Amino acid sequence: MPPIGRLSVSLRAPRNALKAARAALAFVRGRRRLRILLLVATVLLLLLGGGWLLLRHSSLVAVRHVQVSGVHGPETKAIEAALVAAGHRMSTLDVRLGALRSAVAPFRVVREVNASASFPHGLHITVVEQPPVAALTVGGSRTAVAADGVVLGPALLSPSLPTITASYMPAAGQRLHDGALIGPLTILGAAPRALAGVVSRVYSGPKGLTVVMGGGLLAYFGDAGRPHAKWLSLARVLADPSSAGASYVDVRLPERPAAGFPPGTSPPAASQSETGTSTTQTPAASEGTVESLAAGLARNNPGLASSGTEPESASRSSSGTTGSTGESTSSGGSEGTSAKHDEGGETTPEGGR
Repeated sequence: MPPIGRLSVSLRAPRNALKAARAALAFVRGRRRLRILLLVATVLLLLLGGGWLLLRHSSLVAVRHVQVSGVHGPETKAIEAALVAAGHRMSTLDVRLGALRSAVAPFRVVREVNASASFPHGLHITVVEQPPVAALTVGGSRTAVAADGVVLGPALLSPSLPTITASYMPAAGQRLHDGALIGPLTILGAAPRALAGVVSRVYSGPKGLTVVMGGGLLAYFGDAGRPHAKWLSLARVLADPSSAGASYVDVRLPERPAAGFPPGTSPPAASQSETGTSTTQTPAASEGTVESLAAGLARNNPGLASSGTEPESASRSSSGTTGSTGESTSSGGSEGTSAKHDEGGETTPEGGR
C-alpha cells in the first residue's frame, strides 16, 4: 500500500490537467467573437479585391474618349492614332504608361509620354517631343537630328532645318557622341522660335561656333556655353534699329555683344568705332523676352527673313565635320568683311576668343 503523501500527489495531477483543459476551452470560447470577426473581414477583403479587379477592367470605366496633346510635325496623325488605339485598351482605373510608351516607341521624335484619367471614360495623353533642330549632312545623305544628339531619321527633315556637316551618318535612333557635333546642336536646341527659323547652318571657324543666318548675317557664339544668354543678347542686337545692315554680331560675351558692318557702311547709331563696329551693353533679362525682342527682327533686318540659300560667304573648305577650323573668306562676302574689321582694330567683347 503506497504512502498517503504519494497518493495525494498522484490524484492532484489529473485534476490540474483537467483545470488547464477547462481554462483553454474557456479562452477559446471567449475569443470566438474575435475569430468570427477575423473570418468575416477576410471574406470581405477577398470579395472587395475581386470586385475591384472586375470593376477596373469592366465597361463601366473603359476608356472611350482619348485626347492627345503636344504632338507636332509630319508624324502627328500616326502618333495620335497609336496612342488612341493603346488608350482604348485601358480603363480609367488601369492606365498603363508602359503600354503607351511602347505604342510610340517607333516614333523617335517622342521623348516622353504622360497620361491622366478622367473618370469614368476620359483619358488625356500628353506627349513630350524632342523635335529636330538640324539636318545632319554627310555627302549627299541627310537626316534629322535632335538637340540631345538623337538621330531622328530622314522622315523628319524639313527645308527650314539648319545644316551641320559630319564625316559619318549614324543610324536612326542612335545618339551622336562627337563633341564637334554636340556643341552646334546645343546652340540650335536653345534657339528661340523667332530666330531658329532664320538659321541656315552652324559651323566652327576662327571665331569658334558660328551661326549663319538669313541674308548672310553671321553670329559668333564661340562655344556652346550659356546658349540661352547668347541668343538673348543676339535678339537684343537684332531688335535694335542701330544694328540694321550689320554683317555679323559677336555674342561670345553676351553681356557685351558687338555688331560689325561692311567697309563704307556706317551704323545707324551715333555710337560706333571708326571701323564700323558698334558695341551694345545688354542688361540682364529673362529668356522669355527673346520672343518680343526678336519681333523687330524682320523690320530692322529685312534680309534676315529668308534663309533658304546658304550664303557663299559662309561656305568653307571641305573637311567633312563641323569641328573643322577651315573657313573660306570670299572677297566682298560678309565673312571677308568681318575679317577686315577684326584686323582693323574691332572693338571685341572683353574676354572674347
